[in-house]
Amino acid sequence: MNKPVLGLLLGGVLGVFDGLSALISAPEVAPDIVGIVIGSTFKGVLAGALTGWVATKYPSMQVGLIAGLAIGAILAFIVAAFPQPDGTHYWWQIMLPGSVLGLVVGYATQRYGRSRIVTS
Repeated sequence: MNKPVLGLLLGGVLGVFDGLSALISAPEVAPDIVGIVIGSTFKGVLAGALTGWVATKYPSMQVGLIAGLAIGAILAFIVAAFPQPDGTHYWWQIMLPGSVLGLVVGYATQRYGRSRIVTS
């Protein structure tokens, strides 16, 4: 499977677990879990596709890990920056799983993904 598709699929699957981790880290958000899981899945798909694209352009494990971590952290930061109705933020509860998702996808796309074969 090529790297962007692998990243997209793995990011989507891990995004579900990223969203479900909210039940552990912030149990008070349980009534909103469906929206959180959908949003986290979308965030994971986007992070996975971008990380897979970077992995295609730069076939280095270090670049894949750094890119995955950075992309996951940036997307998680954007989500975490929105305050709750009471004005609080869930920085660590969103940033940590999002960054780990990016790191895992960065590793998997470099290790198990295939680059496109370009023929002239």
